[in-house]
Amino acid sequence: MNHNLLCLLQLVSPALPVGAYSYSEGLETLVENKIINNVESLKHWLSQELRYGAIRIEAAVMLRAYRAVNGYDLSALSYWNNWLSAARETAELRNQSQQMGGSLIRLLKELQPQIMPIVTACGSPCNFAIAFGIAAANWDINPQPALLGYLHSWVNNLITAGIKLIPLGQTAGQLLLLELQELIIAIAVEIINLTDDELSCCSWGLTLASMGHEQQYTRLFRS
Repeated sequence: MNHNLLCLLQLVSPALPVGAYSYSEGLETLVENKIINNVESLKHWLSQELRYGAIRIEAAVMLRAYRAVNGYDLSALSYWNNWLSAARETAELRNQSQQMGGSLIRLLKELQPQIMPIVTACGSPCNFAIAFGIAAANWDINPQPALLGYLHSWVNNLITAGIKLIPLGQTAGQLLLLELQELIIAIAVEIINLTDDELSCCSWGLTLASMGHEQQYTRLFRS
């Protein structure tokens, strides 16, 4: 158990060299347009995204990649990677997912070259949710903690972006992360029980913010 926990902590660490810190997923546009301008509006955005947004689909596909690796179903792994690429609604969000996924895959190949057959079967480019699922399965992390870690790291990254952009104090950011814990747990339960036919989201707000970011005059983040 201790080994698995340490592997999970390594996988969700901000120090993991995948470049997550360079993305705001449209948050920069929302702050620029004063849609998000304080901790309350940031909390509302994150809560709604967890309940209805694209992160639910990413997390659900991560679990399917995890199961495909555990069952050595390489065709399913390739299918879900292609499915997730097709589900991306803007170039920025697709590039983000594939850049982070590629970085994690390169790291995994360096750390454990024996995963090469799985990586090859997945196809290239590899989305981050798929790479995360491969890593979690390969490191024998239980799916429930892996899912919680995936959602928590996503929330943590966007709160960190909000701290820089709005700006917020570090204490306010940590309090917000604490306040969202119960919602993260509840959403994880929903996601783990989703069937393939239930994979859907309402992410038009994220899509519009991402499209606006592509044309934003000054930017701190890549998305």
